[in-house]
Amino acid sequence: MDETSRKILRLLQSEPDLTVAEIGERVGLSHTPCWRRIKEMERLGIIRGRIVAIDPKLVGFEVSVFCFVRLKQHDEETLLEFEKAVKNMPEVVQCYSMTGEHDYVLRVLTSNVRQYEEILKKALLKLPGVGFVNSSFALDELKNTHRVPI
Repeated sequence: MDETSRKILRLLQSEPDLTVAEIGERVGLSHTPCWRRIKEMERLGIIRGRIVAIDPKLVGFEVSVFCFVRLKQHDEETLLEFEKAVKNMPEVVQCYSMTGEHDYVLRVLTSNVRQYEEILKKALLKLPGVGFVNSSFALDELKNTHRVPI
C-alpha cells in the first residue's frame, strides 16, 4: 500500500462525508483513479464498510458490560456454535477470542443492570459450551474509536 492509499484511508476515517472528487483533490488524484483505489481497497477487504457512530448513552444504553467467558470444552464444533450464536445477539457489540485465562471477551450494551441480569440469565449463560461468565461493568468510556492509526 502506497502513501496515496494511506492518505485516502486517513481521509475516509476522519471525514467520511467527503465525496470521491474531494478526496481525490486532497490526495492529488482525479475522480476516476481515486474511485478505483477506493473500490480496490473495498474488494481487498481493507475497507470493510462505512459506519455511523452513535452515542449509546444518548439512545438509552447506559450500561456497558465486559463479559469474560470460559467454555467447558474447546472442540471445533463448540467454538463455531458459540461464535455463531454470539454474532446473532444484538446486545453483544464486540466479541474477541482471547489467549490466557478466558476464551472470549464480549462487550454488551444494555439500558440498566436489571436488563443485563436478564441477558445474562436468558442468553449469555445459555450460549453453546459456556462454562463460566465473569462480568465487569464499565464506569466510564474514555476512548472508543474505529480509527486505525495509519
